Amino acid sequence: MIKTNEFIFYPKYRLLRNVSFWLSWLLGWGCFLSLLGSTFAGNLIRIALWIPVFTIFSYPITYVGIPKLLLKAKYLFFLGALLRWLAVGWFLSVYYLKYVSAPVLDRLAMPHGDDYAWQCFLCVMTTAACFSSLSLGKQWLLKQRDFLQAQQEKITAELQVLKAQVHPHFLFNTLNNIYSFSLDRSPKTPELILKLSSLLSYMLYDCRAEEVRLEKEVEIMKNYIGLEKERYGDKIEISWTVEGDIGDYFISPLLMLPFLENAFKHGASEQIEKPWMGIDISAANNTLKFKITNSKNEYISTGNKGIGINNVKKRLEFLYPEKHELKINDEGDFFSVSLMVKLSGDISAKTMRHPPVVTAQMMTS
Repeated sequence: MIKTNEFIFYPKYRLLRNVSFWLSWLLGWGCFLSLLGSTFAGNLIRIALWIPVFTIFSYPITYVGIPKLLLKAKYLFFLGALLRWLAVGWFLSVYYLKYVSAPVLDRLAMPHGDDYAWQCFLCVMTTAACFSSLSLGKQWLLKQRDFLQAQQEKITAELQVLKAQVHPHFLFNTLNNIYSFSLDRSPKTPELILKLSSLLSYMLYDCRAEEVRLEKEVEIMKNYIGLEKERYGDKIEISWTVEGDIGDYFISPLLMLPFLENAFKHGASEQIEKPWMGIDISAANNTLKFKITNSKNEYISTGNKGIGINNVKKRLEFLYPEKHELKINDEGDFFSVSLMVKLSGDISAKTMRHPPVVTAQMMTS
């Protein structure tokens, strides 16, 4: 079965497209003229006689004039060529009527007029205009398709660049943490390396996909918090809440993690007194709500610090246009980020072993 898109655009169907057009044109004119009182069979014969003239007049305009002149912005040349071709079409209609159409109709004993050359010429022009318009419309659709494809490829390339920027930024912070433990010859160093290995595996393999399961993204955030907890110990208080069946939803990878990074780097690390942090994640009705609040030094602004935050903003604009809401607020002694994203769901995931509501809490002091 031929698909509509293939029939319109594929070169191998060009002959079939042309035959389909002329058959449709023949039947259309036959029906139209029948409304004026003549017989349908007679109209088919009269119009069929003019198919050669229609093709001779229409094809040069469609396959030479439009692609070689009009679409290359040579408007004056196209107009001049069209006017000359209209003159050719007039004489072609007159002589074809006199030496071909009328004699054939006489032999078939079918009535016809000898002074309706202008009507025949009008029919020839109408046919050429319709045929050329369809071809011009197809050319426009092709250009639109190529433009949209180029735009999509550009967006994909930009997203890959942004995602590649996230990885080194994240690794830089995490490796610094492990490095500090290695200097102290801490026995926890192997465990931290193992957690980092898990994060690297996620980045190298899972993040190749356009979307990952939300629960996987949350698990990576837990691993990151685990690494940071080893660094801060009991010097930081962290609360963590997850609500909803996060196994049913998908999200672009590494969208929330940069905000968590930012909270540790510019919140906890720059605060003199005991820092605190709260993370709330909920997923319901195809909507993710993510909020992170952290204490900070009120004399230090953290609104737009970090490569990761700016990258996330760009990725949200690319991936979730009109489907996200991001609010970043600096309240002086604390900083908050609220993110709402419309997600894609997986109905089949509901049959898996996930309870309808999952709530996890973690408190470290």
